[in-house]
Amino acid sequence: MKERLVRFDWAMKKLLRNKANFEILEGFLSELIKQDITIEKILESESNKSTFDDKHNRVDMLTETENGELLLIELQVESQYDYFHRMVYGTSKLITDNMSSGFSYEMIRRVISINIVYFDLGHGQDYVYKGTTQFKGIHKDDLLELSPTQKNRFKNIENVANIFPEYYILKVNEFDNLAKNTLDEWIYFLKNSEIKSEFSAKGLKKAAEELDILKLSKEERAAYERYIDDRRVGESSIKTSWIEGNIKGRIEGKIEIALEMLKDSEPYDKIAKYTGLTDYEISELHKAL
Repeated sequence: MKERLVRFDWAMKKLLRNKANFEILEGFLSELIKQDITIEKILESESNKSTFDDKHNRVDMLTETENGELLLIELQVESQYDYFHRMVYGTSKLITDNMSSGFSYEMIRRVISINIVYFDLGHGQDYVYKGTTQFKGIHKDDLLELSPTQKNRFKNIENVANIFPEYYILKVNEFDNLAKNTLDEWIYFLKNSEIKSEFSAKGLKKAAEELDILKLSKEERAAYERYIDDRRVGESSIKTSWIEGNIKGRIEGKIEIALEMLKDSEPYDKIAKYTGLTDYEISELHKAL
């Protein structure tokens, strides 16, 4: 079925930074974090800029809420083996970049890292994960809490975990397309670029209205089509590289087996049986020994 709505990654780049569309992003964040989120403004980050990164399958958006929290939303299609490390780097850099010289530690701003990934990140059975920092006693099995003095000083902080970065990971491709709650409705949209008429999650009604491809200007639609083409080329390149690498690995494995069998003076017909190599290929390998 032809998509009627623009993909969320392109919307993050081009449409959701418009204050008139904050309701869409606020709805998504509210459903995910389970509290009402109001975006004060969109801050600049490296891949928000229109650069060569526009052709890469990655996009991020940095937002500031009305209570001063920093929300970093990252969306990535390409597989990245060290993505967990990148999440740590991203939150650490945000904290340091938003501090002025001579700061007091209590001025550190809370960071929430939201990661929408379209590849199999890590090993787990769920499709939504939340990560927080808590300190648990190794002898008493209790949680370390704020002292009465700290609670009085930091009236907007409920517990120790609220000081540290909070992480969310949405493994979109692992979602089974069965929307069992309002957050699932959002994940369905992230995966399929479609919003069903019965969906009631915050922000989705606005998304259905504002992210309609038919509402784009001629220039915007051309830009969107170029973006989708670039994304398809990128995904094709990744798949091609994986296939070629897999084939190369199998061939190299066969060659290694053949060489070991030649060293053991095994006959060509036996080597061919176990490796699938031709007599000519085996003889050439024999010459190289």
